[in-house]
Amino acid sequence: MLKELTVNFSNLLLSLSDAVDLANAEIAAHQMRTAFITWQLCKVGRIPVERMNLLYMAALLHDIGALSMEEKERLHAFGRIDPEVHCVLGQALFELSPQFAPAAGIVRYHHRPWQEWDAPLDRPEVFGAQVLLLADLVERLIDRKTYILLQVDRIKKEVLAASGTDIHPEIVDLFMQVVHREDFWFDLTSPRLYSLLLHSGPHRLTEIGSSDVFSIASLFRHIVDFKSPFTATHSTGVAECAVLLAQKFGLTDSEIVQMEIAGYFHDLGKLAIPNAILEKPGSLTRDQFAVIRQHTYFTYSVLNTIGGLDQIARWAAFHHERLDGSGYPFHIGADMLDIGARIMTVADLFTAVAEDRPYRNGLERDKIAKILVSQVNRNGIDRGIATLLLDHFDEISAQVREKQSRCRTMFEEKFQGRA
Repeated sequence: MLKELTVNFSNLLLSLSDAVDLANAEIAAHQMRTAFITWQLCKVGRIPVERMNLLYMAALLHDIGALSMEEKERLHAFGRIDPEVHCVLGQALFELSPQFAPAAGIVRYHHRPWQEWDAPLDRPEVFGAQVLLLADLVERLIDRKTYILLQVDRIKKEVLAASGTDIHPEIVDLFMQVVHREDFWFDLTSPRLYSLLLHSGPHRLTEIGSSDVFSIASLFRHIVDFKSPFTATHSTGVAECAVLLAQKFGLTDSEIVQMEIAGYFHDLGKLAIPNAILEKPGSLTRDQFAVIRQHTYFTYSVLNTIGGLDQIARWAAFHHERLDGSGYPFHIGADMLDIGARIMTVADLFTAVAEDRPYRNGLERDKIAKILVSQVNRNGIDRGIATLLLDHFDEISAQVREKQSRCRTMFEEKFQGRA
């Protein structure tokens, strides 16, 4: 029996922020570094702890509205892209989570220039958005191939040029109070920044339980799936199917909750996969499939850094492993695949073949059954779990479709065509 979840909130936030920036080395840890700058500005400004914690949380995930890897890269490189789009979508995503909803307005306006505000700086939302705008600007101005102290004068000049137009002079003044400190720049660009923030940063003493983890996982399924209309309801379907199988198998209530969380998180690593591959309307090339194969590794590496989620990490990340060891990326076999991992594998396979994809329509029952039986006969998936699904196929299929339909409606109303 699994014990109840207890997770350090800072650990969870940092790891999920890291996951959102997996796209490539040029933007790795962008949000984490932006959050560090934000934290430092709040400290010199003597901002109350509660407000600082909220702003820090917003900074750690401020770009979640940039749904595709390609969009994140263009934003980071000051590309020709309307920043309003990802701000609006970021607000909508933040509002889906009780933990993040109070910071939604900060995310919404973190690219609004000071000259476009008609509200005073002392309003928390205005102040927060302006701090985040400056922090984001500074981080994107850094050339990762050049020694950091050789860039300080250039960055300082750029920030001063924005004073009074894009950024309020008082926010610029906060930056001027830290810009002369070498340790600020060394910490900002350190490969150990995650550890520094985990042990010394905001929320380091905050512990959360199953319900909060569930809520955040539920949000992240949308961040992952809404990258493409072809995957918009996938994690919702996998989680629902896994929960129904877990219930029928007889797992405990605690295990079923963690199974649903694992289902929501199982494709977290797809944040590192370009949409050009996810949406390809034909078979993947060998090279493209090699890129796809990294997603479960990233799912595991991110979740496994969060203390308390070790079992969920395995259930989520092993969904492409096979009993005979032929799966990926770890090539583990039956002896290392417990019942939760076996359930998740069947749930993912069922949901994937039942859904419409760019290259085919979703399959009907007979074809799905053939695929499942074939995988069982090849010692790929668990016979008992596959049989459980087929014995209750109509019920499970109907409930999965109903959950996915509701998710699809939300996606189409709030997100489709706006990313």
